[in-house]
Order: sequence, then structure tokens, then C-alpha cells
Amino acid sequence: MRPCRHRIGVSLGDVPTLDGGGLSEFCLQVGSRLSAALGSGDDIGLVFHLKERLVGCFGDGVDYLPVDRWQRFRHVRSEPYALWHSLHQLNKNLPPAATGLRLLTVHDLNYRYGPRAFSRWRHGRRTRRLLARTDHLSAISAFTAQELREHLGWRGEIDVIHNGARSFVGRPQRPLAGWDAVSQRPFLFHLSRMAPVKNPEALLGLAAAWPEMTLVMAGPDNDDARALRSGCRLANVQFHLGIDEAQKAWAYAQCSGFVFPSWAEGFGLPPIEAMHFGRPVFLSRLTSLPEIGGDAAEYFDDFEPAAMRAVVERGLARHATEPGRAEAIRAHAARFDWDRAGAAYAALYRRLLGLPAVGSVS
Repeated sequence: MRPCRHRIGVSLGDVPTLDGGGLSEFCLQVGSRLSAALGSGDDIGLVFHLKERLVGCFGDGVDYLPVDRWQRFRHVRSEPYALWHSLHQLNKNLPPAATGLRLLTVHDLNYRYGPRAFSRWRHGRRTRRLLARTDHLSAISAFTAQELREHLGWRGEIDVIHNGARSFVGRPQRPLAGWDAVSQRPFLFHLSRMAPVKNPEALLGLAAAWPEMTLVMAGPDNDDARALRSGCRLANVQFHLGIDEAQKAWAYAQCSGFVFPSWAEGFGLPPIEAMHFGRPVFLSRLTSLPEIGGDAAEYFDDFEPAAMRAVVERGLARHATEPGRAEAIRAHAARFDWDRAGAAYAALYRRLLGLPAVGSVS
């Protein structure tokens, strides 16, 4: 390991890959920026704690520490760590013993919205235990920070650092199967893992109430998505599972609108990705989504199919007739920037360690 005055561990935990969405996207984007900002410094040495198959993914200017299962019970290192940052609250691995400061980024408390009381209790107990061995928190939204205070009783400081969202504008595009390069028919687009918390059944209800509008449902090829597809008998609903980035870019660019009626989100990356294309976005008014969507989104206050259809029809008409609407949506999306997020985490490290700030974070 490289000699340095302050060794910082950045733990991805058991995140298995960096080519997916959600936590893997967060770890990839933040880790890449931290490596670029701090990897070559003399006063800070970064050590990424991750699966052995991912060793080397952030370049040669940082060090790596592979995860092993025993670190969930006891974790001892000969090198002292001034700061240990766990990148998400699902990380079950302990920081090394005698670590100076322990920082945790909390993405959401979505377990609170699950249907099973025992699961809610179990996850709540585990999260409280995690907070008990944490010195400082960051959260990816003000909503998540509020939940940490109100429901878990955190009384310390919380730094809110919004995620970025990649723009696929200008990237290669490839039509979805069965579609032309330029769509000749309108369609609504939804992208998620289609777990019940994403409220996909509400979208099927919308499609049933609007047979002349096509609904394209995309996401990973997982059990939830396959079960939803197998139970759907609507002719105007298409499922495209396991799409690549070129197909995602095409769908964002060609859709009439992006629909995302989720019940629980700590942030919500797909709506911002759609906004980069200036597309109208329709969200639930629950959890963090109003904070992320702001005035650039339209909102469902009711998941009854006719009410949802009315919201989408009004929003599409507004988008077609209001001058500058698409530009305002793009400008809103540009606020969520991974470079800014990475710089904020680097600045937080320096502040927690009492080191002088480098530059500024706007």
C-alpha cells in the first residue's frame, strides 16, 4: 500500500458488478470520481473495499482490499484507517477495528414500505445497529435524511448529496425489437426492476384504461418482471427485458412520456435520465420523487386508472403547447451531476479529517 498521511477506505461491500443500475451505478460513478480526485494525492490514500473480481476497476492510483465473509464478524488490518466510508446501508461488512471515523451513505429506508411486518422490524433493527456504530451520515436525498431523523432517531449531522444521473443524449441508439429507428407511433416508457414497490400494476391498469396507447415496460430479466409479463394479457403492453444502453437511449429519445409511479424511492435515476432528453416525466408524489422531479415533472396523486390517464394526457398536451417546456426539463436534469456529487464526497472526506478544502463545490 502507498504511504500517505490519511488512509481512507471506501467500501462497496458485496455489490457484485458495476454494470447494472441502482447501487452498482452509484458505486461506479462515485468511486470513479473519488479515484480521479484523490487517488494521486500525497495526503490521502484511497483503498477500495470490494469483491475480488472488481479489483483494479478504479485504476492504478488507488489500492484495493478484497471483501471476505469473515469481515462481517471481525475485521482487523495492520494499516490504520483515518476514515471508512460505506457506500450504502446494505453493506454488512464491518470497518476495520480502530478506524478513526465511520461514514455511511444511506440511500433509502424502503423496507418501511414493505408488506411484511416481521421484515420491516428486522430491517429496522439491523439499520439501527448500523447507525449505532456510525459517526457521520450522508444521504442521497433530503427525504431520506428526514426519514433517518424521524423514524430512526438520528440526532447527528447528515450531509445531503444528491446523486448524478448519466445523460444518454448523443450516445449510440438501437431500436427495441419490433420498432423502427424513428417511432411512428406514440408510446409510454417505464424502466425499473418491476418489484411491487415500483407499483407496476398501476401501469397495467393505466394501459387497460387507454387501449390506443402503447406501454413499453423495460428492466432487468428478473423474477418480478417475468411474473408481471406472464400475467399480462393486454395487447398494448410490451415487455423488453435485459435491454442494453443503446436500446435504453432509443426508448428515452423516442417515447412520448416516461411513467414512474413508484411507492418508495430514495432518489430515482431513470426519471432524470429521461429528462435529459426533454421528455415529459410522470411520477408518484411519494417519498423522494417530488424532491427529485421538482417542477419539471407531472405527478400522480391517485393510482386509479382513469385518473392516471387524465394526468398523462394533460401533461402530454402541456409539453406539446408550452414554449420552452422541453428545455426547462433538460435544465432541471442537468442539476444532477456525478462530477458534482463526487466532488462533494471528496470535500466531505477532507472536512471530516480536518484537512483544508481544495477548490469549491457548487
